[in-house]
Amino acid sequence: MTRSTMTLSFPPFTGAVKILVLTNAGIFLAMALMGVVGLGSFAALIDNTFALTSSDVVHGHIYQLVSYGFLHGTLMHLLFNMLALWMFGNMLEGSWGSRKFWEFYLFGVVGAGVTTVVVAYTVGSYIHLSKTIPTVGASGGIYAILMAAAMLFGDRQIYLFPFPISIRLKYLVAIYGFIALVSALSGPSGTANVAHLGGLLFGWVFVRFVPKRGILFSFSEGYYGMKNSYHRWKRKRASRKFQVFMNKHEADPKRFFPEDPDKDKKDGGPDNWVN
Repeated sequence: MTRSTMTLSFPPFTGAVKILVLTNAGIFLAMALMGVVGLGSFAALIDNTFALTSSDVVHGHIYQLVSYGFLHGTLMHLLFNMLALWMFGNMLEGSWGSRKFWEFYLFGVVGAGVTTVVVAYTVGSYIHLSKTIPTVGASGGIYAILMAAAMLFGDRQIYLFPFPISIRLKYLVAIYGFIALVSALSGPSGTANVAHLGGLLFGWVFVRFVPKRGILFSFSEGYYGMKNSYHRWKRKRASRKFQVFMNKHEADPKRFFPEDPDKDKKDGGPDNWVN
């Protein structure tokens, strides 16, 4: 009888996960360098422009629903998010492929942003979620990844580094979700707990309801299905018109197809029809 063993290793660093990690790290490094060389005010302007502020979003700054996910406040914030993206995002990209993973990640980031805006304008006053305080970080997309990984690979054992113990992934994500919910209801903090909950929600929605081939493929299928239906309708319409036309001809065929074409020829005309 053999006993299954667990190995502590990092997944491959390729594909969409690699691009996202390097992009987030590059943006954070660029913002830090601006502060070092005396361009801190410009870095602050970028941060204020592209961070998610609920009051800005409802006044037309829709791009913030995506851009906020590529900004981070501290180095530890960045490291935690990128490590989770690398470890768990690789599971999904390996199973789905890069195209669907891109769709999913952006779906989670935007969904977490939308959740933040909606909650801020509905029950925000009860949980001290301000419409004017900006939100940054990829945590919404990360929590969407955690939810999807728990739904698809929930029985996998995860090490709780640095402790020498492991836990099933679905239980770990449940603990994270509980902490985010309690923290969101406990009052103001420096963590975007509502965005975390939004990421969990939209991660569940994607896995549960989005077709296996992804959103863009579904839209493409729907578009070409509608286009083909339109062409079929045009063909049927043309067929009906042609049938009516032929019925008219059959009512008086001599009018269109004379029995003796030579009868109407003029004197000296050609003996044969030329086509």
